Amino acid sequence: MSLLSITSPHMNKSNVRSVGFVMTQVILATIPAILAMTWYFGWGTLINIALAILVALVSEAAVLKLRKRPMSFYLKDGSAIVTALLLALALPTFAPWWLTTVGVAFAIIVAKHMYGGMGYNPFNPAMVAYALLLVSFPADMTQWSFPGANLSFSDTFNQIFGIAVAHDGLTSATPLDAIKHGTGQTIQELFATAPALESSTFEAYQAVSIAYLVGGIYLLSRKIYTWHAPLGMLAGLAVMAILFQIIDADSYASAGFHLMTGATMLGAFFIVTDPVTSATSTKGRLIFGIGIGILVYIIRTFGNYPDAVAFAVLLMNFAAPFLDQYTQPRTYGHRKARSGLPKKKD
Repeated sequence: MSLLSITSPHMNKSNVRSVGFVMTQVILATIPAILAMTWYFGWGTLINIALAILVALVSEAAVLKLRKRPMSFYLKDGSAIVTALLLALALPTFAPWWLTTVGVAFAIIVAKHMYGGMGYNPFNPAMVAYALLLVSFPADMTQWSFPGANLSFSDTFNQIFGIAVAHDGLTSATPLDAIKHGTGQTIQELFATAPALESSTFEAYQAVSIAYLVGGIYLLSRKIYTWHAPLGMLAGLAVMAILFQIIDADSYASAGFHLMTGATMLGAFFIVTDPVTSATSTKGRLIFGIGIGILVYIIRTFGNYPDAVAFAVLLMNFAAPFLDQYTQPRTYGHRKARSGLPKKKD
């Protein structure tokens, strides 16, 4: 008489997802944001994405050849494309071509492969590259096109590749820049006078944030990741903003402003959800997200940089192993979780 084995793990084809499948879903989820950024900020987004993906694939292939790894197998998983895509979306629309090239090459070669490749990197490669570019080339990292500039594809291409003389009046500060550097003015005064906070301009940044939110909801519906890290980040950022608004509403921006500007939604749904560099336990992912949200607010408000998602993510990447160590779930058959450092026996 044959017996049916029903021991764990209970795995079947329907709940096994390849890296390639996950990366494809992430790429699809960015389409609303790509369309919104192209509509409001021009062709620079598409040019940056195309250049970034090309550089990522060439860099990935070169390193795989040097490491004597199967090239086609790793190129097909889509991880290099996703890294390039996320970095390109975070870069200014008029970022010079060499800036994108340096950032993507550094992300693939140093932040990813020098740690062992896919699954071994402790820090998010796209955020490592973004932080490097922001610290090294701060002026070039502010070349955001003015919403509605309506520059043609050829003019945008020439601007990015330095073929033509730069056009005046096509770049502008972001809403976070306006708040950060609007010293001596109240929040209400800044919204009434700062060009970056005019209704038409501010609505463009809000539309892009909503597009990232739509993409994030799609990924949640496909169960690519759980809600814990994204909600934790948004909640941590919102609570900090609310607390400081209670203290002084004239000096600190609202929670809605912080949630709907900058890289908040990009970070919440496409960066902090990276399974390799974030915490792995359910409770750990929630704390991980909350920590990033709090750090984003602190650096935005009191630090030197208007947007702080990259720095906050990298700091919490440091803490991810610690969170996993202290937030392990209870194993079936045990009374309590074996979390924290093991106790020394006498």
